[in-house]
Amino acid sequence: MGWEESMFAVFEDLEQQATGLHLVERDAEVADLSVAEYSRISLGARLHASLGTDLRVRLVGGHQVAGRLARVGEDWLLLVDRSGEWIVRYDGIVTLTGVSPRADSEETWSVMDRLSLRAVLRRLSGAGEPCLVHLVDDHRLEGRVGRVGRDFFEIYVGEGPGRNIQVVPTGSVSALQGRTDG
Repeated sequence: MGWEESMFAVFEDLEQQATGLHLVERDAEVADLSVAEYSRISLGARLHASLGTDLRVRLVGGHQVAGRLARVGEDWLLLVDRSGEWIVRYDGIVTLTGVSPRADSEETWSVMDRLSLRAVLRRLSGAGEPCLVHLVDDHRLEGRVGRVGRDFFEIYVGEGPGRNIQVVPTGSVSALQGRTDG
C-alpha cells in the first residue's frame, strides 16, 4: 500500500469515527428528548389508553380493588367488577397493575373524561344512593353522600333521628363503592 492510500485509509477511518460519534450523540439527544417528553405524560393519559382493560389497584391504607377500567376522569377512575363499581381517586392509589404502556393525549379526551371527583360526588348526592367510602387510613364510612363543597363532602351515616352527618375532606378518600339497598 502506497503512502497516498495509507493517508486516505487514515482519513476514511477518522471520518467513520466522527460519523460514529455523531450517531452516538444523536442517540443520546433522542433519548434525552424521549425522557423529557415522557415526563409530560399524566397518570390520566396512561389510564385513558387503558380503558376496557382489567386493572388491579392497591389503595393507600392497603386495601386492594380490581376490575375493568370503565371510565377515567380528571382525578379519578371507575373500575367495574362483579360486586359493582369502584370510584378510585388518583391520590388514593399506591400502585396499579395492568395499565397500558401507551398514553392518550389529553387533547383527545371528551368532556366526560374531564369531570372531576366533585362532579361524581354531586351525582351520587343527587341520586341519594348508599355508598361505602374507603378512607386513606383504611377506615370506612357507609352512608349517603349529602352536600358537596369545594374540597369536602358530607356523608349521612344512619337513618332517621340516629343519623349523623360526617364531613369528609376529599383528600382523605381513597375510593368509593356503590351499595344497593336490601
